[in-house]
Amino acid sequence: MTPAIAPHNLELYEVEAQFELQQSIDPAFFPEWQGIDVELDERDCYWLDKAKTNFLSLIKYRLHEEVVKLSILSPLLTVSGLGSAPFVPKAEKQVEIAFPAQDSEAEDEVIRGRIDLLVLYKNLWVVTIETKPQQSDVLEALPQALTYMMTSPEQSAPLFGLLTNGRHFMFVKLLKTPQQLPVYGLSELFTLFRQDNELYQVATILQHLGQLVVARHKVVPLVSQAKNITQ
Repeated sequence: MTPAIAPHNLELYEVEAQFELQQSIDPAFFPEWQGIDVELDERDCYWLDKAKTNFLSLIKYRLHEEVVKLSILSPLLTVSGLGSAPFVPKAEKQVEIAFPAQDSEAEDEVIRGRIDLLVLYKNLWVVTIETKPQQSDVLEALPQALTYMMTSPEQSAPLFGLLTNGRHFMFVKLLKTPQQLPVYGLSELFTLFRQDNELYQVATILQHLGQLVVARHKVVPLVSQAKNITQ
């Protein structure tokens, strides 16, 4: 049996080639993260300020990605509303995708991995979150995130992801349709190393993405919904 390929071993050019992915640098491709007014209450701001202060006090140490999830993602999901019903966070969800071998006698190539955190709304993917240790470059999470997003059953509506190492944050949008090659785009980089707390913006964007998926669910026909069920 041919061993499965782990997504964290793939480089971005390999993922782009395998899925025929193209990157769009057109700002109009990814408007969902732009121009959103921050409307957080005093309590939400307090917890995000606390999360920023706590994390920055720890950056002199080599923090495991699990610490990133606990210290940064937990307050972000709480403030954005994605950490509670009707949204359902799923950790370490296993996914795989197979590619037919070009040689008829060879075995299919399989990529298999686990999504760090997947937020669902009624079986629709809200956001795929991929974390890295704080000492890593945030873009190291991009090949994994794109691979996982390509396994989604969604074939028409856009998919969204969040990359983070705790210090930096970047959103990803992926659009794949049966008629066209898949295209992805990136947001600007948000960071904890500015005077303003950019966790406010990250939480607001996450909240906005959740609202978009909820609105989409209301207009998706029941037959289409059934096709999007994630096992």
